[in-house]
Amino acid sequence: MTAPLRIATRKSALALWQAEHVASQLRQAHPGLVVELVPLSTRGDEILDRSLATIGGKGLFLKELEIAMQDGRADIAVHALKDVPAELEPGFVLSAILPRADAADAFISNAHASIADLPNGARVGTSSLRRQALLRALRPDLQLLDLRGNINTRIAKLDEGHYDAIILACAGVDRLGMSHRITQRLASPEWLPAPGQGAIAVESRAQDARVAELLAVINDEETLVAVNAERAMNARLGGSCAVAIGAWCVVAEHGLTLHGMVGNAATGDLIVAQADYAADDPVELGHEVAAMLLAQGADAFLKPQR
Repeated sequence: MTAPLRIATRKSALALWQAEHVASQLRQAHPGLVVELVPLSTRGDEILDRSLATIGGKGLFLKELEIAMQDGRADIAVHALKDVPAELEPGFVLSAILPRADAADAFISNAHASIADLPNGARVGTSSLRRQALLRALRPDLQLLDLRGNINTRIAKLDEGHYDAIILACAGVDRLGMSHRITQRLASPEWLPAPGQGAIAVESRAQDARVAELLAVINDEETLVAVNAERAMNARLGGSCAVAIGAWCVVAEHGLTLHGMVGNAATGDLIVAQADYAADDPVELGHEVAAMLLAQGADAFLKPQR
């Protein structure tokens, strides 16, 4: 316990909250452990005038943090799991998944109570192709506009009148103490979240036994099972931020139920599937739902949409 555990994190308020939350859990689980934050800037945070799909994808939020672990400046990195690519870079593993928060998306508007209440042609801000596909399926008349930046920046743009509504993740809004800004929670299975949405992931070097032992006690098995099914489906489909994919796995007494969706952000066409499986094989369930989606023609939607 003498060596401090250093956490690489992005510098946004939400990223720092997540890192501090992991640090708190580790200090509680291991009295005497010194945990330090190593805040870093990533290309995904710095390039805000283009969508992630056009500049390299969600991996841009991880690269600098992984380099810090390779260089020995940090021991672990903390991420929102929805921002973690389906396949990690060689040499890294997800060593812990914390209990999942609300995985729903948040509809936020200052003047309209729901998506259905938006006037014809209303301006809705979101850069997520998944959210765009779901919105177009419900309301093809809406203007969908890009929206990048941290949560405070996005809500400020709404308040300044650039949008009539915006879509964010409930978990991030809740974690920053801004739940009162959520107008409508868009819940599954009618509105599917991104794979892993609402969960916090801890990444580490694959061969670091000390870190693996420290993290094992904060890992939440139920959340791990659910997100493994979602991420397995996403990986089998070749998921990235350049395609519209949603997934939601429910863990129940009988086993697992996985809902999956592939959409077209330009047209609002959606392909959906669901299947049940035993709780001891979430990866196989993810592969089964991916196969069901592909059998319905999902591969036509899996080419980069931007």
